[in-house]
Amino acid sequence: MAWFKREKKGIITTTEEKKEAPDGLWNKCPNCKKPLHQAELQENKYVCHYCSYHLRVGSKEYFEVLFDNNQFKELFPNLTSGDPLNFNDNKPYTDRIKESQAKTGLKDAIRSAVGKIEGEDIVIACMDFAFIGGSMGSVVGEKIARSIDYSIKHKVPFLMISKSGGARMMEAAFSLMQMAKTSAKLALLSQAKIPYISLLTDPTTGGVTASYAMLGDINIAEPGALIGFAGPRVIKETIKKDLPKGFQTSEFVLEHGFLDFIVDRRAMKAKLGAFVKMMNN
Repeated sequence: MAWFKREKKGIITTTEEKKEAPDGLWNKCPNCKKPLHQAELQENKYVCHYCSYHLRVGSKEYFEVLFDNNQFKELFPNLTSGDPLNFNDNKPYTDRIKESQAKTGLKDAIRSAVGKIEGEDIVIACMDFAFIGGSMGSVVGEKIARSIDYSIKHKVPFLMISKSGGARMMEAAFSLMQMAKTSAKLALLSQAKIPYISLLTDPTTGGVTASYAMLGDINIAEPGALIGFAGPRVIKETIKKDLPKGFQTSEFVLEHGFLDFIVDRRAMKAKLGAFVKMMNN
């Protein structure tokens, strides 16, 4: 059995020969820590086979899950952030944008597209947490506003998938203004009697929760998603009390009347298709 021993300068070491798995072939559930094969995970809509934990995914994966045959036309793909405040926090904001674009392949923290879900036309705007924590800056607000305008013009229902750490501090007031801007656009969508469905995923926090995420005709969340305005630690320190078990989970938010439904991602397309058909009639 000398094949697994290596001798060098009088020192004997024992090693095991392993075949390295290619990058991206295996994943690990953040909840139960069990190994997940990437192809099986994709087939299961990025939900753990063992504990049903919903892994965080981005717009690419949500479009794949929801659009019929993954066919869609991306809207306003080239919008990018400026630097209106010349923000510099150890690193210029423009550098952070370029680094995030290179790392993620995204232009900003949101993508919008039009396609079909269960045969029904729909516009979907989906946030990407991988891009500066899914923070809401001027591009996020502008893309949502333009997507709503597209829905109004073409009389197509609008689905917003939120996943965000809140307003983007590097844009300060410009970021906070997006709360009012998107809310005003949603009022126009309502006046046009065009359905708006809001899907809250893990995490949905800050100014996103305080604006468009909670304004849907139907508000839906995925199981176990963190949903809130301020974080649990900040709230606990402010009120000087322990927080209830499960505080700010989608189940807790549903129980207290801020959601209409919690839907498993594996059933999401069928549910959303049914909602759109119902609301269109």
